[in-house]
Amino acid sequence: MAEAKGKVGKREIARAFGIGGGQRIWLKRMLKDLEEEGVVDRRRKGLHRPGTLPPVVLADVTGRDADGELIAEPTEWDTEEHGEAPKILVTTPRKARPGQPVPGVGDRALLRVEPSDEERGPAYIGRVIRVIAKAKAQVLGVFRALPEGGGRLVPVDKKNLGRELIIPPGDEGEARDGDLVAVSVAREGRFGRPKAKVRERLGSLKSERAVSLVAIHTHGIPYVFSSAALREAEEAPPAVLAGREDWRALPLVTIDPADAKDHDDAVHAAADDDPANEGGFVLTVAIADVAAYVRPGSALDREALERGNSVYFPDRVVPMLPERISNDLCSLRPNEDRPALAVRIVIGADGRKKHHSFHRVLMRSAAKLAYPQAQAAIDGRPDEITGPLLEPVLRPLWAAYAALARARDARGPLALDLPERKLLLKEDGTLDRVIVPERLEAHRLIEEFMILANVCAAETLEKARSPLIYRVHDEPSLEKMRSLGEVLASIGLKLPKAGALRPTLFNRILAAVGGSPHQTFVNEVVLRTQAQAEYAHENYGHFGLNLRRYAHFTSPIRRYADLIVHRALVRACKLGTDGLPANMSLEELAEIAARISAAERRAMAAERETVDRLVAHFLADQIGATFTGQISGTTRAGLFIKLDDTGADGFVPAATIGDDFFRYDEGRHALVGSRSGETYRLGDKVTVRLVEAAPVAGALRFELLSQGRRGVPLRGRDRNAKPAREARSRGGGERAPGGKRGAARGTSRSTSWDPLDD
Repeated sequence: MAEAKGKVGKREIARAFGIGGGQRIWLKRMLKDLEEEGVVDRRRKGLHRPGTLPPVVLADVTGRDADGELIAEPTEWDTEEHGEAPKILVTTPRKARPGQPVPGVGDRALLRVEPSDEERGPAYIGRVIRVIAKAKAQVLGVFRALPEGGGRLVPVDKKNLGRELIIPPGDEGEARDGDLVAVSVAREGRFGRPKAKVRERLGSLKSERAVSLVAIHTHGIPYVFSSAALREAEEAPPAVLAGREDWRALPLVTIDPADAKDHDDAVHAAADDDPANEGGFVLTVAIADVAAYVRPGSALDREALERGNSVYFPDRVVPMLPERISNDLCSLRPNEDRPALAVRIVIGADGRKKHHSFHRVLMRSAAKLAYPQAQAAIDGRPDEITGPLLEPVLRPLWAAYAALARARDARGPLALDLPERKLLLKEDGTLDRVIVPERLEAHRLIEEFMILANVCAAETLEKARSPLIYRVHDEPSLEKMRSLGEVLASIGLKLPKAGALRPTLFNRILAAVGGSPHQTFVNEVVLRTQAQAEYAHENYGHFGLNLRRYAHFTSPIRRYADLIVHRALVRACKLGTDGLPANMSLEELAEIAARISAAERRAMAAERETVDRLVAHFLADQIGATFTGQISGTTRAGLFIKLDDTGADGFVPAATIGDDFFRYDEGRHALVGSRSGETYRLGDKVTVRLVEAAPVAGALRFELLSQGRRGVPLRGRDRNAKPAREARSRGGGERAPGGKRGAARGTSRSTSWDPLDD
């Protein structure tokens, strides 16, 4: 595996060693043993040594070596599981040809890598396939003016809290106090703080919608459309019936959040009149035909690929496509003709799919409904809109969903139950309050319909041997399963060691804690155990949904992956000439999958940080107030706390806990007093006092008020542990909220797998 180039699987190993016949069973068992021992990692259908890189990887160029050669590191790397990220020596030609990709320090690039033959130096050599993003040699922060002129820059990054920059008089440009600015950093001298010069004024944090502006610029999210893309959108004509089936008489309806501005999916269900399918249904899912407007290689297409997906902040949306497309031509408004790519699905009384077909249609939505509105009608409270639709449209939808729910329960997908908080803002863009919206059956109905439509798309394209981008989700690693077992053992639960890894295993664990004080905590731990869902041109299934093949098809307005699938369906089903280009290679699809997976993670991080900043702003004037919460993370540096009411995450430095000094017990995920044995464990309920808030960075620091549980002092000495009084003497009591150590693991939220991955 170390010497082979490219993918290594059971077939490749058998071929290399001449293993055939009955010996393959022995080989399979041996590889399984090696995997259980942690000597081998399995990913998709391939095998590799733990902590090694795949042949193609997305990487960030971090610097140069002593010879001036570029050095990169993989963009996504689990340091907790595999240790320090491996270095990649980036090879660049001495004289680049016109158009040949040449990265620089700070750039992000797609690399084809292979292990290095050198005993010293980087572990890999990488060849640039494409430069994904060029770095901006500047730092973001909030400008604070000084009376004598100039000012100082307060960083917006948690990792740089307390490392302010000086902006000399004359270098502040047009920046005013409270502005978000981008600065270039001058070379640091031997003494004093480093100096910087304002290069760009990005907006005032005193204005509306300013908090999301920080995340947009910090993560480099494109938010201004090019003039060419806007021109294409404005010049796009409405779709006509030519080349489409006329489905305008079918009473499809959209069911979305009450505040939704675009509506890209509509549904309809009716009892199947086929005597051979008694009790069955014909379900129709129609999706906005974005492929009719966004053609491959166009300015709109290039813009959508760069963004990868729409980004949803509490105070704004950064769309993947201009409003002319997303909110007008491709929004399935009621009583207006709209183009759609639809799938008609026949299901049996048991909810299992019998067959399906795809159609390119012109439709006309019968109504625009909100989730609570549709649910109220089913619950016996129809209004003037839902009243006429109740019997002919809504009840058949719910009957079809009841059948699908039976099939879902038999399939046994991962059944996480985590409260989803929603931030409600005031008119000025600041936080008003945090609520947990009620989870309705109407939500589950739409999710189940969309999941089934996604499965149909993947099956159709596989049958046609068409290239596509899958939505894949690997099973948890052995290391994460061991960690889960340790956490469960700390609350008296045992993780079964035998048997195949299936979502039902986790569902039994979740059922065991249902209704107990540990319910939310265990749900979050199980979520963190899951692997990262991603896009890939190779299929290795969706573990969380317990599906063998799955592709995103239902949201082409907001996800580029869905647009690729739409184009592939148009080509495979011969529904037009604007499908996936015939010359698109698997390498190109692999590159697109890597790019949009990275864009998705970028969006999730930006959305999460914006929520943190809004909540920190909200709590900034409540210094000294007490809150209840739960220990959501433990490290040698201290405890991470998630507050019950707002879901805000904060940090308690170990140096500030009690009069004892605490050591980290990794096996129990706890901090334990060296003398008293007082223990603070992952999942414990606690009361804390807010000591400090840094709204710009979204960081909170708490003081622990609760007593720990009684325990036994740790035996031996942990060389990484520091007595509380020693840590205080070194400035621990004045550490910025979150701190550098805390910022790296300062949130208990997981970006592993979205349990509503429809």
